[in-house]
Amino acid sequence: MTAKTRELGALSIPSEPSATVTFHTSAGYPPGSTHSIVELKGQLRAGMLITAPAKGSFQAQLEEVLGAQAAILGAQSQTMELTSQTIFLRDPSTAAECEAQLEKLYGDRKPITSYVAQRPCTGAALALDAWGIGGPGIAIQRFGKNTISVAYDGIRWTHCGRVSPSSPVGPIYPRAMEALGRMSEELVKAGTSFQNVVRTWFYLGGITDSEASTHRYQELNRSRVDFYRNVHFFRSLLDPNAPRGVYPASTGIGMQGDGLVMSCLALDTQRHDLLLYPLENPQQTPAYAYHPRYSTQSPKFSRAIALVTNDYVTTWISGTASIVDSESRHPDDIEKQTEQTIDNIERLIAEENFSFHGIHGTGVELKDFAKLRVYLKRESDMAKCKAICERRFGAVPTVYALAEICRPELLVEIEGVAFSRYLGSKLVSR
Repeated sequence: MTAKTRELGALSIPSEPSATVTFHTSAGYPPGSTHSIVELKGQLRAGMLITAPAKGSFQAQLEEVLGAQAAILGAQSQTMELTSQTIFLRDPSTAAECEAQLEKLYGDRKPITSYVAQRPCTGAALALDAWGIGGPGIAIQRFGKNTISVAYDGIRWTHCGRVSPSSPVGPIYPRAMEALGRMSEELVKAGTSFQNVVRTWFYLGGITDSEASTHRYQELNRSRVDFYRNVHFFRSLLDPNAPRGVYPASTGIGMQGDGLVMSCLALDTQRHDLLLYPLENPQQTPAYAYHPRYSTQSPKFSRAIALVTNDYVTTWISGTASIVDSESRHPDDIEKQTEQTIDNIERLIAEENFSFHGIHGTGVELKDFAKLRVYLKRESDMAKCKAICERRFGAVPTVYALAEICRPELLVEIEGVAFSRYLGSKLVSR
């Protein structure tokens, strides 16, 4: 029997749901790890958040983390392949030891790995956030140490990671411009382009330190403004009613030292039954419209990006903090800042806000997240923050890392990716 449909904006919504999203979360298997398994139309995605036990040598902790990762992948019903990961390090000099171990384990099938100098809040030597994938019809290509593509179901994803400027020190603006240019070149080598980027990450040492009569984060923003000036992001995939001049979802966060590490995710498809929607929060000023007193050049990112297909919605939530309108809220109160941050995320992904943006018949709940990253300014705040996150998100796999936030008064920032059922089976073709 054919489900009845009704036209709502850009989407055609049936009265019967399409049950194609199966989402599982589990904690503590193997010990020290949490992971989610998302099944979408026969393909499995494993989102793994693994923090080492806070004891033993670095080598012992590394072996335990990689062993837990292998056990998770090996326990799945499909043969899984590790594609990309971020490793958070207490001591950035241990990246070489990680790289050697990964080379030994995976050889030319090594995942794209970004190393970030952020200490796990538990005191462990390392933690990782990784994706694995398995299932029929998946094609994986590697393009050197920085870039990998994963294609299935008519969609090709390209992840570019571990991109840094050639010099580890110096003014941030020219270094960021160089690194953005390098990332663009890596994407072209992989057969895509910067205009197809839907998600970016910027890890910046000394993010709130002074530089050039302003701050390093503001200099990073200036580089984004200049580099993005002639980039028309995902124009062919936007809903026809979406505003022009939109930007990817993004995280800009601090790390140890003076370095800069970038990564991004790009999407290519010839399908005509999916659309991208940039989402803004009704209780927050869009970041790209901030007053100059917050940044001489406003940060160019969307609060979230939603990919809507005939069966499900994938939503990337940018780094989110305790900001209402454009003002920081609840200074020096980690509990209130955590609650406000989660309130902001919940409002952003609510069905009401999706509908406001032209996506009718769907929304995201906090329990729909496949994984979360929580960045804390103070290690001593972890217990209070974690208790709130677990109460509100439930058993969503989460990693907690120590990092300066982009404003000195902010204590916590949260980002994540969610998969939710789309209560429809057809999109109006572009």
